[in-house]
Amino acid sequence: MFNMLRMDLRRLLKSRSFYIVLGITALLLILVTVMARSLSDPETLAAMEEQGAEIDESDRMMSEYIQNMSQLDFMHESLGSGFLLVMTGIGMTLFVNGDFSSGFIKNICCVNPRRRDYVLSKVALAGIYSGIITVLSVLLILLSPVLIHMYPVPDSISQIWRYTLWMWLPHWAFALMTLALVLLTRSTTLGIILSLVAGSGLTAAFVGALGKLLHWPPLEQFFLSSVVKSVYVPQNGITQGWMILACTLTWAAIYGIGSLLSMEKRDI
Repeated sequence: MFNMLRMDLRRLLKSRSFYIVLGITALLLILVTVMARSLSDPETLAAMEEQGAEIDESDRMMSEYIQNMSQLDFMHESLGSGFLLVMTGIGMTLFVNGDFSSGFIKNICCVNPRRRDYVLSKVALAGIYSGIITVLSVLLILLSPVLIHMYPVPDSISQIWRYTLWMWLPHWAFALMTLALVLLTRSTTLGIILSLVAGSGLTAAFVGALGKLLHWPPLEQFFLSSVVKSVYVPQNGITQGWMILACTLTWAAIYGIGSLLSMEKRDI
């Protein structure tokens, strides 16, 4: 398993799709920061109003809210929408499917017929992949405002690291979802579509609406997109870790078992 993981890491660092995903993630986060800087600047709002734009009280309240944001507030506004779930899912889908589209999986299974080792190495890789995206995104959100002279109220290093940890865990489980889907379907299309739908919270919203009609308990709160959104609440700080940990382990177990069952198919 560890030999496979080392091989996967070397391939990951040479993979074009990996750097494309990181580049798109960084670009979008920088654009979000620039937009936030523009909206928080009273002079920018005044200039827009002079040019004929309609600036109402809600726009001024939004500007004041952004000015008073802490680092964690701004971080979660940028990262807590499910955006990183989408990027992690798409990136993991493209990388794992490369084994099947290139035929490389046949060589792997010929050298090591124990398909459990293949799945375990990909589970570990999913943790590393999601960890890289999460950590780099947090660092970028911390540094990019300073470069454009935007200074959110600083938070302690321990709070930021706790936030990073609790954000990373559900992203790892989400990467395992796309791993299971690729191993089952051997397709990137469904993995990308599901990453967009589930990562953006549409699946949780649909289940929530259906649950209200059928009087179900609020099952949508246990979806990974909902967990990510609830990691941090400005009024209450970082939520209890047991909830995040329980949901992460449950979904990771489901997707891990699904991946193992999919790899038992003798069609490679």
